[in-house]
Amino acid sequence: MNRSHSWTDYQERLSRVIAYVHDHLAEELSLEQLAEVAHLSPFHWHRTYHALHGETMAATIRRLRLHRASGYLANTQQPVARIATLCGYPNAQSFTRAFRTLYGMAPMEYRAKGSHVLFRQGQAHVQAAGYAVDIRYVPAVQLAGLPHRGSYMRIGKAFENGFARMGAQGLLRQDTRWLALYHDDPAVVPEKQLRAWAGLSLPTESSAMPPLEPRTLGGCVCAVLRHRGPYSTMGAAYQWLYGSWLLQSGREALDQPVFEEYLNNPRDTAPPDLLTEICLPLRE
Repeated sequence: MNRSHSWTDYQERLSRVIAYVHDHLAEELSLEQLAEVAHLSPFHWHRTYHALHGETMAATIRRLRLHRASGYLANTQQPVARIATLCGYPNAQSFTRAFRTLYGMAPMEYRAKGSHVLFRQGQAHVQAAGYAVDIRYVPAVQLAGLPHRGSYMRIGKAFENGFARMGAQGLLRQDTRWLALYHDDPAVVPEKQLRAWAGLSLPTESSAMPPLEPRTLGGCVCAVLRHRGPYSTMGAAYQWLYGSWLLQSGREALDQPVFEEYLNNPRDTAPPDLLTEICLPLRE
């Protein structure tokens, strides 16, 4: 078997498992089951995954389930017991314990006091909390990535898939950057039709093999909002940026989609400490 074919096979194995996990978070997931999806022994699969991703599969599943749960809490009024079931927990009690451990507060407290509430309270509350918009030139970044369709809260599936493929192609570096492009407004476009793109930066003078797609983001002046906190609060931050800041700024948005850059890693960063820069392209 030649090296190129080996890479393709490795990519496909990782991608199958990543897709399976994201699509079955509400179900019981075991290492043995995932090893079958990867067509590898449980021991070999777990060692391979841990080496590439820097966290165990159990930690990944827990993180993804609670990330999805935080989105339900911030953006819907579904009962906690229902959210627990949707996110693979046997009951509300076990879900609450896990959520409190990672997010530092109980689910209902997060729904009532998370930073999504702050942005919905308006300009004065946002400014008092120390959030500011910086207008600056954002240099262009060369990326390779994958499209995503559906809930923006589930773009992690495209990121994980792209990460596995970049790793298999030897394109990951210590300074690899993670950016996402969001084409549609979830307030007016049905969730299943939302379009996004998840990309990772390429080393200088490198290119990625399909199905990874090349794209350049940046290279323009942007209004940059540095957001601190769980990704689930980003929807409220967008509403404030467009509905309050932009209208009062006297600036005009460029006819380009907004994009985000994720400044730290959810694998080793607590959700309240996640940093994201929301970049809104502006006319000069």
